Amino acid sequence: MEDGLEGGCACGAVRYRLGTAPMFVHCCHCRDCQHQTGSAFVINALIETDRIAALGATPGPVPVPTESGLPHRIFRCPTCQTAVWSEYGGRAALRFVRVGTLDQPASLSPDVHIYVRSKLPWVQLPEGVPAFDAYYEATKLWPAASLERRLAALRR
Repeated sequence: MEDGLEGGCACGAVRYRLGTAPMFVHCCHCRDCQHQTGSAFVINALIETDRIAALGATPGPVPVPTESGLPHRIFRCPTCQTAVWSEYGGRAALRFVRVGTLDQPASLSPDVHIYVRSKLPWVQLPEGVPAFDAYYEATKLWPAASLERRLAALRR
């Protein structure tokens, strides 16, 4: 990532810039993500909240139910209601940015596929990308620098 990735909502009111590369990129096939997006999966770039610069309107949080019962807030454009990012488990220091809202979504590809137990049968997973029936242990998959960034963000 040279100058940071930019993105925004469908109407253009919400704009943002990622100040650094994300820590890790998930492609989630869980039923919650399928319901919330109306799609087969969602691709989320995990990044520290303070590394996202707002360039336009501020998206607002909408609490949604989860199978786990843990808090999940989806941040949506106040005008067009596009989901721009999420916070999971009450951890406001970390954001899961919807890769599809980036101006150049092809800039980030998934590092892992998760909850493939509920993957739709016609979705083909790419060779060489780890895939898990449920979640996984980040300490076994994430680069050391990303693990350090995550820990630092959660300590703030």
